[in-house]
Amino acid sequence: MATRVKKKHFLSFTYGEAFKYLGIPEIIPWKFSVEPIAPSEFFQENLRQISEVFDLQSGEESKKLLIDAICQESLRQFKHLKIWKAAPFSGEQTTGYVDYLLAKRRAYLEVPLLCIIEAKKDDFEQGLAQCLPAMKACQYNNQLLGQKLDIYGIVTNGEGWQFYKLTLDGLVYGFGLYAIGNLPQVLGILNFVFEQCEQNLLAVLALVS
Repeated sequence: MATRVKKKHFLSFTYGEAFKYLGIPEIIPWKFSVEPIAPSEFFQENLRQISEVFDLQSGEESKKLLIDAICQESLRQFKHLKIWKAAPFSGEQTTGYVDYLLAKRRAYLEVPLLCIIEAKKDDFEQGLAQCLPAMKACQYNNQLLGQKLDIYGIVTNGEGWQFYKLTLDGLVYGFGLYAIGNLPQVLGILNFVFEQCEQNLLAVLALVS
C-alpha cells in the first residue's frame, strides 16, 4: 500500500521555506503604472461608520473589517468576480485555509482560482510566507483542468498593501508597500489587479464555451 504523504499547512511555512517551495531565490520588482481612483461617497460613509462602531487597531480580525470594505469598494465594477473568506483548499503538497480567495462569481467555489489575499496584523513577511504556497496551490488546481493562468497575491494589514504575481514560468513579481494614507493609489492598484483577474477569467470562459 502506498504511503499517504501528509500535506503541509499554509500556516506552517516560514519565509525561507515558502521561497524554497516555489523554487525562487527572490521577488522580482513588478513595474506598472496605474491611475489613482477616488473612493466613492458610499465607501467613505461606510468606512466612517465602521470606524465609529468597531475597533480597527487591536487585532487581525478587526483589520479584516477594513480589508472587507476596501475589497468591496474595488470589486463593485467587476461583475464576474467574487471573494470567498476563510476558504479551505489544497494544492499538490499543501493544504489549509486562506483569508480571501478570488474566483468566478457563482454559488460555489471552483477553478479557475485567481487571487489570494492574506490578512496579517503587521507581519508582512509571515503573510507572504503563507501567500506564496497558496498562490502555487491555486495554479496547481487550475492546471489540473488545463487552465494555465498567472495567479495574483495580496498581503495586507488593512492599512498597508503589497501585491504579487506568480507567472506560468514560476517567477514571482512584487509591488508595494502602499498605505491607505494614499487611498486612491491603493484603489488604483487593486483595480488593476482585479482587472487582470477578470480578463484571465473571461479568457478561460471563452475557451471552454
